[in-house]
Amino acid sequence: MLPEFHRPLALARIPPEGREERIEARAEECAALAARFGIPAVERLSAGIRLRPEAGGTVFAEGHLSAEVVQTCVVTLEPVRQAVSEAIALRILAPGAEPSDDPEGPDEIEAEDGTVDLGEAVAEQLSLALDPYPRAPGAELPVAGEGGATPSGPFAALAALRGQAKGS
Repeated sequence: MLPEFHRPLALARIPPEGREERIEARAEECAALAARFGIPAVERLSAGIRLRPEAGGTVFAEGHLSAEVVQTCVVTLEPVRQAVSEAIALRILAPGAEPSDDPEGPDEIEAEDGTVDLGEAVAEQLSLALDPYPRAPGAELPVAGEGGATPSGPFAALAALRGQAKGS
């Protein structure tokens, strides 16, 4: 099964001086990515990537992705529009190449059969860049005990007993 944003590139097509790639998701690809990420919408996704060959058939990819997404506010459940602007730095490993042990180095992806899917790599970077707790402007979580909210949970009864003990 092909990924939602499929942009294959054979590593053999990258000349020694490098290559620039610009990719943009079509409307149906954006909709499929939104469904995959579990968000209301990916309205736009594009990336510019500079590919530079390195020793051993590895390729260094750096660039920038930009997207417009709609997520759901974790407090109010309202739709929240967000612009995503993220740097990309990846090392594309040739088949059989050993991954680096450097935890500070760029993410590494394997090029199966000498081909990398730039679209899938960008989609994965977008998923990592999404706000895990989007909030609508001004949305605040209620503080326990304020606004008529009654504390609940396993320790609520203990807190009530503690309050009674202090009052005695």
